[in-house]
Amino acid sequence: MTLHRTHRQPFIVGIGGTTRPGSSTERALSRALAHAEHLGARTQLFGGQELAALPAFNPEIKTRTPQEIAFIDAVRNADGILLASPGYHGGVSGLVKNAIDLLEDLRADDRVYLDGRAVGCLVTAAGWQGCNTTLSALRDIVHALRGWPTPLGVTLNTAGVSLFDINGNCTEPAVQQSLEMLAEQTLTFAPHPAVRRESNALIQHPA
Repeated sequence: MTLHRTHRQPFIVGIGGTTRPGSSTERALSRALAHAEHLGARTQLFGGQELAALPAFNPEIKTRTPQEIAFIDAVRNADGILLASPGYHGGVSGLVKNAIDLLEDLRADDRVYLDGRAVGCLVTAAGWQGCNTTLSALRDIVHALRGWPTPLGVTLNTAGVSLFDINGNCTEPAVQQSLEMLAEQTLTFAPHPAVRRESNALIQHPA
């Protein structure tokens, strides 16, 4: 796949991971982002360390830490999102959900929440049931935030297997191919800046 852009480099933000350094979730997300970069995108990762630095979301508190501001600004400017979570008890982890809740700060933007943006969803879990229920939950959240989940959602069953080596490289060709396809779909369906401007104009000034 070759990425053809005439105006500017697309920007893809990756969100996900756990508090454990080198988690399968964050490694899978990093591989997908690396492929997006290979295709010409600019990327930024908010992994477990960055997400753990975000305070617990409280809608009553209006001030924001530097970490929260950096996260919100990155998502605000993103053309597409890669969203990854481990499956904890059949659902999205609290660490990832807390970051998603912070996106409430985008409610007053011209482009509300994740409006019109492609979001590639990725789940790792120790069992297929946790993979499937968590992927469904992620897709529902993306819909609620007005985003477009990509046709492909990647689920990785990590029970009893190691899918990545100590350097973070994927050891399973089929898994690597799925992660690359997720990145490609996120870029393919990411709206062109000109399209976004025209869409916003139609919303604000309908014919």
